[in-house]
Amino acid sequence: MSLKTKLILVALFGLVLAGCSTTEEEINAAEVADAAAEAGATALGVGSKEGTIGEVLEDDETADAASEDGAEGQAGEDLLALRVIYFEYDSADITAESQAILEAHASNLIINPGIRLTLEGHADERGTREYNLALGERRAKSVSRVLQVLGVGEGTIQTVSYGEERPAALGHDDSAWGMNRRVELLYGN
Repeated sequence: MSLKTKLILVALFGLVLAGCSTTEEEINAAEVADAAAEAGATALGVGSKEGTIGEVLEDDETADAASEDGAEGQAGEDLLALRVIYFEYDSADITAESQAILEAHASNLIINPGIRLTLEGHADERGTREYNLALGERRAKSVSRVLQVLGVGEGTIQTVSYGEERPAALGHDDSAWGMNRRVELLYGN
């Protein structure tokens, strides 16, 4: 095999590998808003063209529809009980599960404008103290941005970072570290 043939094969192999790679997607504010509208903002009481949960059902709707609406409202209330957003290692990206939780909290904050929310960012013990403080801040600000895209006013939200200083779980393993990579949502007046 000639050198030229080998170079062509290596180049083709490189192109094939590049074509198979995956890329991480950044959170896009417009996509978050669209996803919120599609993923159940109506179910959480935000509203849409069809109305919001709790409106009087039309005469032609069945009892099944009423029970489904009640279940969706209950799901929103269950999500409000979740006040911790967890993150992957060295990441401030919001997961799909966390997105649903944040949609419920955004709906609650929009309905109750007098409530204030403090977002406490945390990190696990790996990394320097300074890096973990910055990572906790990035996580808190990431949650804040999603809530603002969903309609919560900037003045409603305060962010703070504790880095690794306030662990939720003591330990030096994946389980403890996973519990410590979080943002806590604290309500106040």
